[in-house]
Amino acid sequence: MAKNKMNLPNKLTIFRILMVPVFLVLFVVDIPGMSENVMRIATAVVFAITSLTDMVDGKIARKYGLVTDFGKFMDPLADKFLVFSALIGILTNDYFADMRKVFIWAAALVIFRELAVTSIRLVAAGKSGMVIAASWLGKVKTTTQMACIVTVLLEPVVLPFSIFRCHHLLSYITIAAMSIMTLWSGIDYLKTYWKFLDPEK
Repeated sequence: MAKNKMNLPNKLTIFRILMVPVFLVLFVVDIPGMSENVMRIATAVVFAITSLTDMVDGKIARKYGLVTDFGKFMDPLADKFLVFSALIGILTNDYFADMRKVFIWAAALVIFRELAVTSIRLVAAGKSGMVIAASWLGKVKTTTQMACIVTVLLEPVVLPFSIFRCHHLLSYITIAAMSIMTLWSGIDYLKTYWKFLDPEK
């Protein structure tokens, strides 16, 4: 009997995970012959293309009935690997040093929320066998996180005006949007699945 092959949405999820090291190499390694601006554009393009696979695999899975427990579990994790890598890269890169005091709070909120929700998923799976898929708030949250990261990477390069290059207007706007959606979706998950966290059980 032939083994079942991994479906396309799950392959795209695995692809997203495999692209994380590629993204990090572009982010932290100085490649001879490539300027800082070119590196930032290349990093943003890789991040954006990899992020788009998140929307594509979900649409394909729902349209063709290819939703699996593997996909429900691994798809959010793939997003977290990619976003965490970007957040850490921005925080440790001196190019973004003038934004660090603000960005570090947003990054801490994102990481705390993602770890909390992942823990809820694991507890729910252990108690009921239920795999929690991402909610619409979770999907909006992910979109704002990815939009924020692309904006932070590209704003000084594609908008070389003082208000953008020096004061990071769009970056701060998207950081605020990312923080609000991260907090909102995290609270929503806690309210919905708090029953699995009953300290008496």
